[in-house]
Amino acid sequence: MFRKGRFKAEIGTLVTNNELCTHPHVIAELACGTLPARQKTLAYLDQLTTLPIVNLTDVRFIIEARSLWSKGIGLTDLHLIASCLTMPGTQIWTIDGPLGKVTESLGIRAKFT
Repeated sequence: MFRKGRFKAEIGTLVTNNELCTHPHVIAELACGTLPARQKTLAYLDQLTTLPIVNLTDVRFIIEARSLWSKGIGLTDLHLIASCLTMPGTQIWTIDGPLGKVTESLGIRAKFT
């Protein structure tokens, strides 16, 4: 699974080193789409370490405290940010422009080539 693509080697290294985690909302979003080998892919994703789900009250607090409104990101992105902020050392690996800018400003964007 995920044997193709721009970041194949990097993802492989993260998996090998047990450094790759995900978020339940990301898996749910992926499940909404078309996946190769759907059941196998979802089962694999379910085996990854998952970040905790931050309750909506705390997510809304973070939105206000960090001025994260009108940044071009949505609720799933904000949940990811909140989860990373509650788990020191966790970073978001994204190629999404608006999410990248916000995570960079918060110091939680992973650096990759």
